[in-house]
Amino acid sequence: MTGTIATSLIRVLLVEDEQAEADLVREMLSGARRHRFLVTRTDRVEAAIALAHEGAFDAALLDLCVVDSQGIETFERFRGQVPGLPVILLTNLGDEDQAARAVAEGAQDYLIKRRVDGALLRRSIRYAIERQGYEDALRRSEERYAVAVRGSNDGLWDWDLVSGEIYLSPRWKAILGFADEELASREESWLGRVHPDDRLSLHEALDAHRNGVSEQFVHEYRLQHKSGDYVWVLSRGVAVRAPYGAALRIAGSLSDISLRKAAEERLLRDALHDALTGLPNRNLFRDRLGVALQQLRRQGGHWIAVMFVDIDRFKTFNDSLGHTAGDALLVQFARRVSAVLRPGDTVARLAGDEFAIVALGIRSDVHAHQIAERVLDLSREPYVVDSKEVFMSVSIGITMGSFQGQSPDEILRDADIAMYHAKARGKNRAELFDAHMHRHLVQALELETALRRAVERGELEMHYQPIVSLSEGRIVGLEALVRWRHPERGLIRPDDFIPFAEEIGLIVPIGWWTIHEVCRNVRRWRRELAAALPLSVSVNVSGRLFSQPDFVPRIAEIVQGECVEGATLCIEVTESVLLGNVEDAKGKIDALRALGIGLHMDDFGTGYSSLSHLQKFDYDAMKIDRSFIKELGQSRDASAIVNTIIALGRVLGVNVIAEGVETAVQLRHLRELRCPEVQGFWFSPPVGVDAVLRLLRETPEWPLEVPDEASAAAPKADVARLAG
Repeated sequence: MTGTIATSLIRVLLVEDEQAEADLVREMLSGARRHRFLVTRTDRVEAAIALAHEGAFDAALLDLCVVDSQGIETFERFRGQVPGLPVILLTNLGDEDQAARAVAEGAQDYLIKRRVDGALLRRSIRYAIERQGYEDALRRSEERYAVAVRGSNDGLWDWDLVSGEIYLSPRWKAILGFADEELASREESWLGRVHPDDRLSLHEALDAHRNGVSEQFVHEYRLQHKSGDYVWVLSRGVAVRAPYGAALRIAGSLSDISLRKAAEERLLRDALHDALTGLPNRNLFRDRLGVALQQLRRQGGHWIAVMFVDIDRFKTFNDSLGHTAGDALLVQFARRVSAVLRPGDTVARLAGDEFAIVALGIRSDVHAHQIAERVLDLSREPYVVDSKEVFMSVSIGITMGSFQGQSPDEILRDADIAMYHAKARGKNRAELFDAHMHRHLVQALELETALRRAVERGELEMHYQPIVSLSEGRIVGLEALVRWRHPERGLIRPDDFIPFAEEIGLIVPIGWWTIHEVCRNVRRWRRELAAALPLSVSVNVSGRLFSQPDFVPRIAEIVQGECVEGATLCIEVTESVLLGNVEDAKGKIDALRALGIGLHMDDFGTGYSSLSHLQKFDYDAMKIDRSFIKELGQSRDASAIVNTIIALGRVLGVNVIAEGVETAVQLRHLRELRCPEVQGFWFSPPVGVDAVLRLLRETPEWPLEVPDEASAAAPKADVARLAG
C-alpha cells in the first residue's frame, strides 16, 4: 500500500464475486495509455483483507454485494483492517445510499456499475490514490502536531481577530493552575489576568505585530495564577494576514518562565548586593545616590547627606578572633545600622569594613550629625561573637548639600576624606567635610608623587647635627637626618615628608638609602681627616625597616662594603619599634651588637619608658625628648623629669643625650644637672657633608661657658660661618 502513483504500474485489489463483472473491470482498465493496471481478484471480503496484509496494493475496488458482505458494516470492517488503502465502492443503483454513507465514512469514491466506463474508472482510481496520499500526509502532520503539543510545556492559543473568538489550550490553562473546564476560552481569561503594571506594554507589543511593525509577537509579562500570585510568562505569536495585509488571526504559544526570571533576579541581586550582609553594594549605592541627586535637582528642597563609615581597628578583630568572627561582627553591625536609620535612607557595604549611608531630607549639619550620632551610639552595647562580648567603634565622614555638578563618586570621595580626618582626630567620632580637607588631600597626593620621584632622581640628601660632650666640650657624635631638596620648594624637613613615606611604604627604601649614605660619608670623613674619627653616627630607623627579615644581614653587608667599623654606627629607634615582637627584636639587637653597632632609644619619656625594657635591650644611650628640654627654666616638673632621666642613666650605666638645646638657659640647666651629652641649634643646626668636615677640623673644643645672654650668640655665629 504505497499511497502514490510514482510508477506506471498501479496494483488494484478487486473484491467481486461475479465473474462477468470482474472481467468487465479488467477490460476497462486494460485500455489505459499512461498506466498499467495489475488486478488481483477475490470474491470474499475476508480473503481480500488477508491479501491486503500480505501484498502491496495501491487501491481497492469493493463490491458491497459479495457473498460475505453485510453492507456498510463490510466497508467499516475492511477500512478498519486496512486503514491506509484507498477504497472505491462498486455498487448497483439500489445501493447508492449505502455507498454515499461509506464515502462519508472514508471511502474515496463510489461508482455505479451500469454507469461507469473505462476512462471514469481509471480516473477514479488515480484520484483516489492521490486523495489518500494527501489524507495520509495530513494525518501524519496532525499526529506530529498532537504529539508535539502533548510533549510540550508550552500552552497554545489562537485568536480570531475578526470574530473575537479565542482558543486557549488545556496546557495554557494548566500553566495558571486551572483545569481545562475551570477557565473559559475567552479574551478576558487572558488579558484580564495580566498584571496591572504589564498591561500597557503587552497591548503595545500586540498592536505592533497586528499593525505589521514587528515580524513576530514576542513579549514577557506576568499573569495571575489561580492561587492569586503572579507568574512570569513568555508569549510568542505570528499573525495570519489577508492579501491586503490586515491581520485576521494570531496564533502562538505561552511559556512559563518563572524559574528563569527568579534566576535572573537572583543574579541581579547578587550583582547589586553584598553577599555577606545582604546590604546594597557600591554599585547599587551609587545608583541610589544618583537617583536621589536627580530628584533633589528637579524638586529642590532639603539637602542630602552622605556618610562614609569605617570600623575602627577592624584588622585587630580579624587577626585576633579570625575572619569568620570578623564576618559575624560585620553582619551584626549591618543589622544595627539598618535598624537605626530612617525609612528612605540607604546603608551599603562598600568593601571590607567600609560602609556608606545616604540620608535624604537633611535640613542642616546638626541634623546630619544627629543621624551620625545614632550610628556612633551603636558602640555602647557589646557585640557577641563566638559567645564573647567585644566592643567596637566607628569613624564617620560626612558630606552634605545639594551637590550641584558633583557625581556620586566625587561625593563619596569627599565623605571618605572626612572619615580619615575623623580617624586622625582620635577615632570614634564624626567629621564634616570642608574644602580645606580636599585641598590638603590634593597637596598630600602631589607630595606623594613628588616623593616617589625624589627617591628615583636622587633628590634626597643627608644632613648631620653634632652631639657635644658637656664634660669635654667637643663633638663626640652626629645624628644623621635625611632631607629632601625639592626642585621647586627647596629643602623640605623630615616632619613634612617622612609620615607620607611611612604611609605609602617608601620609608623602607629611604631607610636603606640613608644607612648606606651614612656609611659612605663616614668613610669619606675618615679618608679626608688626618686624625682618627673618634665619634659615632646615629641613624633613625623606622619600625617598618626594623621589621624586615633581612634587616641585620643587609646592615652587615653595607658596613662591610663601605669598610666602616661597626662601632661607628648607632641604630636609633623609639621604644614602640621594639615592642611589636620582643623576642624577634631582642635577637636582632644581639646580632647588631655582635657587629659592634650601638643602640639609642629616641624620645625617652614620651612612650612607655619601661625600666624592664631598658634592662632587656641594654641601650647604649637614652635621648631625652625635646619637649622636656624646651620647658627647662620654665617648668619645675620638666626640670624634675630631666633630672630623673639623667640620674637613671647614671645608675644603669646608660649614656644620656638631651635633644633640642636652643637657649643658654637650657644649656645652664643641663650642665647643672650634669647631663653627659647634648645636641641642638645652640650648637649647630643639621648641616651638610662638607660642613661636617669643617666642624670636625675647626672645632676641636666647643665653648660651653655662658656667662650672660649677650655672649650666647657666639657659638651660633661660628657654626653659621663653618656651615658656609
